[in-house]
Order: sequence, then C-alpha cells, then structure tokens
Amino acid sequence: MMTKISLVTGGSRGLGRNTAIGIARHGGDVILTYRNDEAAAKAVIAEIEGLGRKAVALQLDVGDVATFGGFADAVRAALAAHWGRDRIDHLVNNAGHGEMTSFADTTEAQFDALFDTHVKGVFFLTQSLLPILADGGRIVNFSSGLTRISVPGFAAYSAAKGAVEILTLYLAKELGGRGIAVNTVAPGAIETDFLGGAVRDMPDLNAQFADVTALGRVGVPDDIGPMVASLLGPDNRWINAQRIEVSGGQSI
Repeated sequence: MMTKISLVTGGSRGLGRNTAIGIARHGGDVILTYRNDEAAAKAVIAEIEGLGRKAVALQLDVGDVATFGGFADAVRAALAAHWGRDRIDHLVNNAGHGEMTSFADTTEAQFDALFDTHVKGVFFLTQSLLPILADGGRIVNFSSGLTRISVPGFAAYSAAKGAVEILTLYLAKELGGRGIAVNTVAPGAIETDFLGGAVRDMPDLNAQFADVTALGRVGVPDDIGPMVASLLGPDNRWINAQRIEVSGGQSI
C-alpha cells in the first residue's frame, strides 16, 4: 500500500506537532507548516525522520490568503521532489491562536485576527489545496470544546471555531462526490502553549478545568495527536461530517 501523506498546518508546536508525530508513528509521511519558528519545525522533522518516516516543513501564515497560491505551488514542488507524487492524502487544519478577552473588551483587531486565521484561512487554504488533495482523502478541522460550553473571555475565538464546525458540514457534503471525508476534532482544555501556556502553567486554572472533567484531569497533547492519526487511518473511513470532542468528558 502506498504511504499516505498528510499536510498539517501549525505543525511545529503544540497539538499540530503532536499530530504530525502521531501520524508518523502510524506509518504516514508529513508536510508540516510553521509560521515563524523554523528551528522548531526542523526539530519536528528530525523526530519524524527518527521514526523512519519522511517529513518536510514549509513556511505559511494561515492568516494571509494572498500567499496561498504560492504555498500550493510549494507543496506541489515538495511532493515531486521528496515523494515523486502530485497529491496529498490528508489535510489537517490545525494552525491558529487564542485570545482571552471579555466580549465587552474585544477589539476589532482581535476579532479580525481570529477570523482571518481560523475561518477565512481554513476556508481558502482548503480551497487552494483541493486540486492536490487525493480523491478518497480526508480533511480534519480543529475546533474547540468551547463551542459546546461557554467560558467567559472566549466569545470571538469560540464564534470563529463555531464557523469552522459549520464549514466542516458543508465541505463533507460538497466533497462527498470525491470520496473525501471531512470531520471536526474539538479538544477540551489541554496543557500546551495555547494562551501562553495558561492551562499548563497556572495551577488554579488547571485545577478549575480538571474539576469539571469526568476523568479528573486536563488533557495533554498525547491525548489528541494519536486520536487524529487514528481518525485518518483506514479503519475510520466511514466517519464523516462529525464533531468529535476529545476532552475526557469536560463539563458533562
């Protein structure tokens, strides 16, 4: 069977990094993107290569739609040079950032940055990559547990993620004729550098989320990446148009 190639945006850190490594552990190859930190991206490449898989890192700002045509060309070039192929099998739209600001204090600039990255970026990057996404492929869009429960401070962020969840449904419907399955993965509170590492580094916040989680703790990246890798595997070919929350039973 031909090795699957997954493109993971924001793959140099956090959940994107963990997802890229999880895919490699499941026997896949990876094209990952990074925004600024090339050294971190190269470290992920080295780790994936240490697992016996191929990986390439490409620079991308998911909030800059004007660059997407050139990025798609870079993906084509990487596919030809490293794999002798012209298609990716999976697209994982992970890249993004958070803002924790009350509704009353959210600025237009904060709102625009969130929607440019999480909604407009996901929409048009996926559109730009459709010609090089294989029929029968998969798309996974990252959302958040904050679309199901409301935590003050995340109105704009959660609204953007809610838009991604609706977009997932439409992509699943419109791309179904090509055999492409599209799903949303919605992590709960995770110990990453999200919001400057708030859940990871602030004991009171960590405990607050742990107290409302059925399994009694907050998540770690290894709770998410392997799940995404599994979702991309052949055993999950019939899961489509779903929002899959991976939160340990948060706020149930």
